[in-house]
Amino acid sequence: MPRRSLPRAVAALLIAMIAAAAGPAAAAEEEPPPILFVHGNGDSAALWLTTIWRFESNGYDPALLAALDFTHPLARRDDTIAEANRSGTIDQAAELSAAVTRLLLATKRQKLVLVGSSRGGNAIRNYIRNAGGAATVETAILAGTPNHGVTALPGRAPNNEFSGLGPFLAGLNAGAEVTPGVRFLTLRSDRFDKYAQPVGDLVGLPGQKTGIDYDGPALAGAENIVLPGLDHRETAFHPLAFREMYRAVTGREPATLDPVPEERPVLDGMVSGWENGGPTNLPLAGARVEVYEVDPATGERRGEPAHARTTAADGRWGPFRASPAAYYEFVVAAPGYPVTHVYRTPFPRSSRYVQLRLHPADPKLKEAGSVVILTRPRGYLGHGRDSFTIDGAVPDGVRTGVPADSTASRLYPATPSRSVPVALNGERMTVRTWPLAEGHVVYAEFHY
Repeated sequence: MPRRSLPRAVAALLIAMIAAAAGPAAAAEEEPPPILFVHGNGDSAALWLTTIWRFESNGYDPALLAALDFTHPLARRDDTIAEANRSGTIDQAAELSAAVTRLLLATKRQKLVLVGSSRGGNAIRNYIRNAGGAATVETAILAGTPNHGVTALPGRAPNNEFSGLGPFLAGLNAGAEVTPGVRFLTLRSDRFDKYAQPVGDLVGLPGQKTGIDYDGPALAGAENIVLPGLDHRETAFHPLAFREMYRAVTGREPATLDPVPEERPVLDGMVSGWENGGPTNLPLAGARVEVYEVDPATGERRGEPAHARTTAADGRWGPFRASPAAYYEFVVAAPGYPVTHVYRTPFPRSSRYVQLRLHPADPKLKEAGSVVILTRPRGYLGHGRDSFTIDGAVPDGVRTGVPADSTASRLYPATPSRSVPVALNGERMTVRTWPLAEGHVVYAEFHY
């Protein structure tokens, strides 16, 4: 048995369970298949929120759409050595296999589509090739996945999952790079993917060749599509990436690339935090979550909380029935973390993936009076490509060239709370400053 394979008997048993639950009609399926979305390194299911909105807005049944949260989303530095709060390739294949089984049983289907962002594509390929996934996967869509590594240099991190010469990727790429019987589609940037660069300035190798080129995410035998001008994350979460996914799954063009608003969206999600220096997707109990509607022009709260809950063992903070036009401030307080204020632009549609991940206090900010952090989870910030301002000014700290920073911040002296307008391309919101000395941090989080 290959070192990274799940037990074949377990895989065969799961496949048999799925087939039995699906029944005889499953073989003649004509309806769209279920889709499971798989996030990347350090990320969460929340990143797929806008993609799921777009599928639903084009008539896709929400019951057929699901996103996976890997428990420990960060990769081990050495895939062969256990590391606290980090996962190996075997761990991810096992979690993905279980999520596939749950979705197929719930939908009474025999096959599904897997869509992966970045590292999520590694898990998908491993599951298909080594864990019985070829029997359950109809189509695999890999967006920005470093299929040939982030680097491919002899002797450099030989057991790292992202080494193109390491045993994991070398094994996946040995012989045919795609698995017969499964349709493979890759989506990649032309030259703006920070993890597919011929020179390693963005991966800790300044001025050095990486052994990888811009086409590193492409696979021999797959349909390989280039999305010019998009960054690493946008190859999964941009409207043009959705368009290619939708075409691959349905065989037709989407009617819209924009989410269609619902009358009263219902929002829910999980609160999580950090362990051993890294993010986790484990539920955080005992976190107090309050949701306020705010004035979009001033950030001032419009009355009492529209929703409040203290999380139980499952970490869920909802459900909350929202207005599709309202701007909201999510306030999350939990022992060991700053009081976190997350301001959000309107939610046009429902989602159960509005995750709230708490970050430890940043000791570098202790001298400031307050901080406002612009964050773009589904893309990076590129000078000349994107327009982004905090308080009317372009914030410092964003590198030029290939988009590689998903956050930017601005510090303020200790003054009374004030309004701060924040803008990213076509999205705008106004937040309020809160005092760092009293343990508060402020995020302006944009959907697109």
